[in-house]
Amino acid sequence: MDAAYEQFCEHGINGISIEAIADAAGFTRGAFHSNFDSKEELFVALAERENRLRLEVLRERFDDAVAPLGRTEGKPGPELIEEALADLLAFLPEERQWCLLNSEFRLLAMREPQIAPRFLESTRAFQQQLSDMIDAALESVGLRFAIDSMHLTRLLLAQFESAMQDAILSGDDDPVRTVRDYIMLTLPRLVHTLAEVREPAKQ
Repeated sequence: MDAAYEQFCEHGINGISIEAIADAAGFTRGAFHSNFDSKEELFVALAERENRLRLEVLRERFDDAVAPLGRTEGKPGPELIEEALADLLAFLPEERQWCLLNSEFRLLAMREPQIAPRFLESTRAFQQQLSDMIDAALESVGLRFAIDSMHLTRLLLAQFESAMQDAILSGDDDPVRTVRDYIMLTLPRLVHTLAEVREPAKQ
């Protein structure tokens, strides 16, 4: 799967053969088919693996990054929110290749009706888990968002992906840093505006 990840990112799903993937991994075509029925099945498995990886990284950092927000009286200031977000973004895996792979995944799903349900299921599951993680982290420090967190999560992911695509298309030498800098121009203020103190539960 690691070899396939590199090959798909470099050549796209239609630009690489099963034989080339197997050869890059040091296996035979027969070994490939003992694990996957098709190149498309491998591609979908990779996309889902990368989603899981990102969720695991965020899950490991979320509590520590958000904890300082609960050490203030009332709503935390923009500076604290900025520090928490910068901490989270710093630990995300390299995103350029994932942007390429995810773009391929979306195009494949739009072209292949049999792939579309799997793509939607995988994407929505990722969004829901991230949204739940954000809700739990905010609740732990007595906060919540003024709008539905799932809607906000989808908005933020779309902004992140669009910024990464622009950075790649412009030939940026360090697209990951550029995207993080861009996101940090607006995200802390947006989070501060939408975050509100959670009312204590009635006894």
